[in-house]
Amino acid sequence: MTQAVNRQLPGDADWWRGAVIYQIYPRSFQDTNGDGIGDLTGITRRLDYVAGLGVDAIWISPFFTSPMKDFGYDVSDYRDVDPMFGTLADFDALVTRAHELGLRVMIDLVLSHTSDQHPWFQESRTGRKGEKADWYVWADPRPDGTVPNNWLSVFGGSAWAWHGGRMQYYLHNFLSSQPDLNFHNPDVQAALLDVARFWLERGVDGFRLDTINFYFHDRLLRDNPALPAEARNDSIAPLVNPYNWQDHLYSKNQPENIEFLKKFRRLMDSYGAAAVGEVGDAQRGLEIMGEYTSGNDRMQMCYSFDFLARERLRAADVAAIFARLEETVPDAWPCWAYSNHDMPRHISRWQLSDEAAKTYLTLLMCLRGSVCLYQGEELGLSEADIGFDDLQDPYGKEFWPEFKGRDGCRTPMVWQRDNGTGGFTSGKPWLPVPADHLARAVDAAEGAEDGLLQHYRKMLAFRRAHPVLAKGAQSAMRAEGDVLCFERSHEGQRLFVAVNLSAQAATVNVRGAVDLGPWGAAILVGE
Repeated sequence: MTQAVNRQLPGDADWWRGAVIYQIYPRSFQDTNGDGIGDLTGITRRLDYVAGLGVDAIWISPFFTSPMKDFGYDVSDYRDVDPMFGTLADFDALVTRAHELGLRVMIDLVLSHTSDQHPWFQESRTGRKGEKADWYVWADPRPDGTVPNNWLSVFGGSAWAWHGGRMQYYLHNFLSSQPDLNFHNPDVQAALLDVARFWLERGVDGFRLDTINFYFHDRLLRDNPALPAEARNDSIAPLVNPYNWQDHLYSKNQPENIEFLKKFRRLMDSYGAAAVGEVGDAQRGLEIMGEYTSGNDRMQMCYSFDFLARERLRAADVAAIFARLEETVPDAWPCWAYSNHDMPRHISRWQLSDEAAKTYLTLLMCLRGSVCLYQGEELGLSEADIGFDDLQDPYGKEFWPEFKGRDGCRTPMVWQRDNGTGGFTSGKPWLPVPADHLARAVDAAEGAEDGLLQHYRKMLAFRRAHPVLAKGAQSAMRAEGDVLCFERSHEGQRLFVAVNLSAQAATVNVRGAVDLGPWGAAILVGE
């Protein structure tokens, strides 16, 4: 038998540990055919810029065949590229070029649900008998015809939709056009593992796993209990969404998920690949992240929403997050991010000046764990104000105007300051390019020696030059007012870190008195 040849980028098997991953939202990165929507060829064209930042990998948000009701997070064919993004040949060329540049490629796999246009659902909805009748979560109505239980959708309303053909409800944790797969069916698990294998065979180096804690549901379909008002927060869903009023004990976070994650890990290990899972839970996100990454047989990395908080992270907040992580699952491997395609950009969310943004980036580069950066944050792009007439996001349309959706962080990347669309497209962009973004375009940022872009490059280079930051242990943190202090150690090297998360000067004792200016940071290298 011929030995399979892995097409992944060779090197350190633990490349993911401490890796810096750059998230690309393909609709908004670079358009090459003038239709106003970014494409895979555009990503390939801009990979030299990404590699020049000093990141280790890219994560590409979904580009699979899709009706685009949720912009690719509703997949109708897991094994092909949607024509608006290009072809499988374009993807192969992207992987080849990325690997030439030393970049690993991670793709966004949406396994918890599909589009209602997926052939699996088209077959499942035809009746209660058949090969795929049980591939989705179907349930009979209550005797009065109402929904099976009280589960709510993240996108608003009941998590159940009626289908007259089967005279049953089906579960959808997001849009009603995104039916949930039934992971209790082993055939479903096998089919999804085959999907992952298909992309691994094409050379991808790993995955970002969407809504990783939503895979399984409670078999008994028990009602979720109410959540006391004082325990609610809006880290997962906006305050206006009653989804926040439930403790989601039964609609997600089920113990059966662990065994599936182990299967997924075994498959990835055979290719030298890795994954970062998205844990969406407003109460137990950090604990679930630990549970899913503990040991060496589950996911390599997960991220919770703790660093995606609405309010600016203070020194005491960061110290408390790491203390909780150490207390619950000390061997967990987190992946930290301030921004992504679902959250308002942190520059605006936390009202950061460029100097403050530099300091938060310095902190991020010094923390134990891996890191995700979101396209444009290195330019200091702010959250765009999108009017209702230009709004594309169905989530925003549902809760407008109290919640304006996610389009504000998804506007096109800006490459040229003297171009009305920022050099993103020769046509009309799918979302408008804010005028104030143009002044922060890449070509403008390149000329600012002390600018934010150059600071990103310097700090990524510093992290790469000091493996202790990527893979070292981390001491307990201490917060002295707005200053956060901690130590990293690895193979005989120690780094002492002090970061001032405020606009006021401060003095701390880190191997002697250290004066920190406003938004100042000190990193002391020791033995």
